[in-house]
Formats: sequence, C-alpha cells, structure tokens
Amino acid sequence: MNTANLQLEGLCLAIASVNKALVEKGLLTTEDVDTALRKAEAAARGDERFVDQLSPAHRDAVCFPIRLLQIANETSDQRAFDFSHLAKRVGETKDQYNDQL
Repeated sequence: MNTANLQLEGLCLAIASVNKALVEKGLLTTEDVDTALRKAEAAARGDERFVDQLSPAHRDAVCFPIRLLQIANETSDQRAFDFSHLAKRVGETKDQYNDQL
C-alpha cells in the first residue's frame, strides 16, 4: 500500500476525533459538522474539473474523506474510528454521479 494512503487514513481518523471532541465540548453540534462537510463536498463537486477532467473513480477519491468524516460524525458507537468499518460504509452509501445515470 502507498504510504500516502496510510497517512491519509491517519489524517481522516484524526479529523474525525477532533470533530467529535468539538461536539462533546459543545463548541459545535453534529449538525454543524455535517453542514461543514456537506459544504466541502459541494465545493469539491462544483469545481469545473470535477466532471470535465476526473473519472468517476477519481471523483470518488476526492469525496471519500469527506464522506468518511460524515459517517464518523453520524456514528456514536465504538467502531466510529475503525477505518475499515468507515470505508466500507462509504462504499455502501455512495451514489452514482449525474453523468453515470
């Protein structure tokens, strides 16, 4: 496996943990975190190159960490920070893009 992939796994888990701490301290709500992540995905998908230059697999790669953080935000059980579990859930919940229909 590429070392960068492992670094990104760790980064996603770290951000998920920070998000959870912000919610637990009452600084943000889970809805606040969800809104921020939805805005991030909308910005990524709104980039002109997203449809014009990226394959569906590359689009998924761009959106994957955002979606993983959304699922971690929704999850309150102990498996919330199990990367394999979160990654599987991302795959199970992804939709097709408009140009794939």
